[in-house]
Amino acid sequence: MASKPLRPCLHPGCTTLVRSGYCDKHRPPESARRSEKSQSYRRWYSLRIWTDELRPKQLAREPFCRDCAKRGLRVYATDVDHVEPHDGDWSKFIDSTNLQSLCHSCHSAKTIAESRAKAARRKR
Repeated sequence: MASKPLRPCLHPGCTTLVRSGYCDKHRPPESARRSEKSQSYRRWYSLRIWTDELRPKQLAREPFCRDCAKRGLRVYATDVDHVEPHDGDWSKFIDSTNLQSLCHSCHSAKTIAESRAKAARRKR
C-alpha cells in the first residue's frame, strides 16, 4: 500500500515536508489542544437537534448578521452562535433564545476573543 505523499508543514512559511500536519519544530504543544470535556460537547454540533432544528430555524428567523447590522451593514449570516457560551451545559446549548446569527468573520472574531479571555482567566 502506498503511503501519503509528503506535504509542507501547516505552519505559514515552513517548507519542511511532512506526511500530515506540522513538523516537529511547529507542532502545537499538548496544552494547546482541546480538553476532553470540550471534545465531548463538540459532538453536539453533529446531533439532529442542532443540524435539523436549532441552526436552520435560527438562520431563517434572523438571516442577517447581528453584529454587522449594529454597524449598519446588511450581510447574510452563515454561522449560528451561542450568545452566552454553553461550555457543556446542555440547557444553554439548546436554548433558542441564546442563539444569534452571525457572518463567518464576526463569528470567528467573537470566538477568538472568547478563547483569549478564557485563557487569561486560567492564567490568573
